[in-house]
Amino acid sequence: MEMTDGRIWLTADGDEQKTFHVRDGQGIRSLHAAGIETGIISGRTSNALARRAAELEMTFLRQGTHDKIAAFEECLSAASISASQCAYIGDDLADVAVMQRVGFAVAVADAADEAKQAAHYVTRLRGGEGAVREVADLILKANRENSR
Repeated sequence: MEMTDGRIWLTADGDEQKTFHVRDGQGIRSLHAAGIETGIISGRTSNALARRAAELEMTFLRQGTHDKIAAFEECLSAASISASQCAYIGDDLADVAVMQRVGFAVAVADAADEAKQAAHYVTRLRGGEGAVREVADLILKANRENSR
């Protein structure tokens, strides 16, 4: 999930600081209310990301992984679902392999061209600026329409 704008502030103690958009958080909470689990797979490790994922009660958090496919497979197994039942939001080259496997691949507006090419949908909004909320709203709307 692209919850940040990709910028990183390094602190004197070696940690990273990031900013998160409040509307993205509301989108994640809305997905949870609809019974949809969420998670993050990140190549970096950040206390800020761990805290935000915990605040939002996200099911999966895999940090410091450079093999996103392996982390994705772990999440699929734990959730007992198939890749075709998943949506994935990416922004760069490391995300493309997972994006090619899921049922709904999304690239944020400011993603690398390769991620955009692998996507079924490209958001209007940039990463960290409400793109996750945009995707959550799309998924929830599609679920409502399919349940009619």
